[in-house]
Amino acid sequence: MSNEVQAAQQEVIEEFAFFDDWMDRYQYLIDLGRRLPEMPDSEKVDANKIRGCQSQVWLVAEQEDGRLQFRATSDAAIVSGLIALLLRIYSDRKPQDIVDTQPEFVKALGLESHLSPTRSNGLASMLKVIHNMATEALQADG
Repeated sequence: MSNEVQAAQQEVIEEFAFFDDWMDRYQYLIDLGRRLPEMPDSEKVDANKIRGCQSQVWLVAEQEDGRLQFRATSDAAIVSGLIALLLRIYSDRKPQDIVDTQPEFVKALGLESHLSPTRSNGLASMLKVIHNMATEALQADG
């Protein structure tokens, strides 16, 4: 059974398949990160900071009409690109879909083998926070 999160993951996987080498993929990630909307300084506070990331990452979630809206930013180019990917996959989705869907795109894109260990840990931390926020949203509704 497919949901919006799985469909978005598949879209990202297919997009990355167009690039032959990792230099192109990195450049694409950086470009995606550059297009992230500005995050107001008022949201770049300690409470919104993700632990476990080497660079600074801030993530905010709001629930609207039964869907989670995420906003995030980072002070690092590649990390901003990873955030852009995560927002494409997880933002404006139902919390249940987020909780039910494994982040298969990480392996499918080869991210774990091409990111430095600190970036891989940061990505894992971001995924965990998104998953936890979705779980909390479900519990708040239930």
